[in-house]
Amino acid sequence: MTQMQGRRFPWWLLALAFVAVPVAEIYVIIQVGQVVGPWWTILLLIASGVIGSWLMKREGSRAWRALQEALSRGRMPARELADGILILVAGTLMLSPGFLSDVVGVFLILPLTRPIARNLLTRVVTRKLIGTAGPAYSAPRDRGATGTARRPGDDVIPGEVID
Repeated sequence: MTQMQGRRFPWWLLALAFVAVPVAEIYVIIQVGQVVGPWWTILLLIASGVIGSWLMKREGSRAWRALQEALSRGRMPARELADGILILVAGTLMLSPGFLSDVVGVFLILPLTRPIARNLLTRVVTRKLIGTAGPAYSAPRDRGATGTARRPGDDVIPGEVID
């Protein structure tokens, strides 16, 4: 069982990702195909993949330069790393066939809308980190050969380092 701090992994997310999303994508592709025709639908899907790969390359190289600049200035590149993750996810969504995934991908990859997604990602990660290592967190105890509980660091031997 996968548990974190008394919470279970929401399996409905996997069902949503692997069942509901593809069904919705197929439904939208069929609807678009009925409106514009099958060949135009195929052309639109190919065009969205090409545009997605171009956007991913362009925005990915911008994010890479920003990451290198932040590192060269000695600054923690949290924003740049978040942008890189969002661009990678967006590129994957835009390269996969489907119009719904393309809409989400465009939202994640464009510089105008990416800050909204970055703020949402920051809130989710912060909530997870605080929930995992919050005030109720206690370090796991190790049982020694005697069977008594020991805290990490109990086996530190005081000494002197000689160079």
